[in-house]
Amino acid sequence: MFRRAFWFTAGAAAGVWATTKVNRKLKQLTPESLAAQAADKAVETGHRLKEFALDVRAGMLQREAELEEALGLDAPVDPALPAPRRTALGPGGPAAAPAHRAHPHPTHPYNRNEDH
Repeated sequence: MFRRAFWFTAGAAAGVWATTKVNRKLKQLTPESLAAQAADKAVETGHRLKEFALDVRAGMLQREAELEEALGLDAPVDPALPAPRRTALGPGGPAAAPAHRAHPHPTHPYNRNEDH
């Protein structure tokens, strides 16, 4: 009698466990759940990319400081010397700029940005 009761209880418990397991898996495979999982992964990937970009930026700044130190660019400037002429086009000024950069506006009437 106890043997039958034991196996009956064990079977019922196994059935409840299996049913619960299957229902959980089915809930994970619903479209809403899959969309939420994908969104979570996208957010996590975005955070990792941001961390990577910050690490790259820090490395760039560190390397730039090393290069400036090696080239002596961070040395104090003598106030008696004239300051070097710097423009957006570089130290040579507009005369040293390539022809395609000399004119900021294109000569043709079509503007690609009009469509956007």
